[in-house]
Amino acid sequence: MPEQPSTLRARRRAQTQRTIQAHAIRLFGERGYDATTMNDVAEAAGVSPMTVYRHFPTKEDLVLADQHGELIAERIAASPAGRPLVRRIGGALVDAAATLTGDDRAADRRFLLARLQLMISTPALRARHLDNQYALQQAIIGALEDETPDPDTAFQAQAAAGACLAALHTAMVRWAEDDGRTDLPHLIGKALAAVFGDDVIGPAR
Repeated sequence: MPEQPSTLRARRRAQTQRTIQAHAIRLFGERGYDATTMNDVAEAAGVSPMTVYRHFPTKEDLVLADQHGELIAERIAASPAGRPLVRRIGGALVDAAATLTGDDRAADRRFLLARLQLMISTPALRARHLDNQYALQQAIIGALEDETPDPDTAFQAQAAAGACLAALHTAMVRWAEDDGRTDLPHLIGKALAAVFGDDVIGPAR
């Protein structure tokens, strides 16, 4: 069956975004974040400045925009509802990291590492990174929405997501500081274990 026009447009849009962002990250690494303009990114990507702004309204978005929240939310939604929240969320974070940094994803791993290092080293990006953390927390809570019908269970989901994301952030900063030499899923699991105990990622008993 031929691909639907709406699906084809979405694929083309996603590919354009990936191309623009890849060139932006490369230029930021080569020239520095402050020295690189949106016009520089447009020229490198072979598109108009208007196209860059349509996909990335601000310069910060060129670094911070990602679709990882969707991947993590899907994994949480697919996990057994009877498991403790921190295991479901923590397991999804570890699994997503393994997917994004696996041996067959060398280019994705380098891209993720470069983005993280830019976030850590650039003051303007460090401030906006908190927005990303909040958006990811909301994606996680959204994945659990059907299981949190009242304010008390919703609060528990928010607390579990917030604590897991704090551990994630600590692990990702360590990974970036190590220049990607350590195993990111292992670091995330280690950070989660430091907060919740050694069996947080293990099978439910």
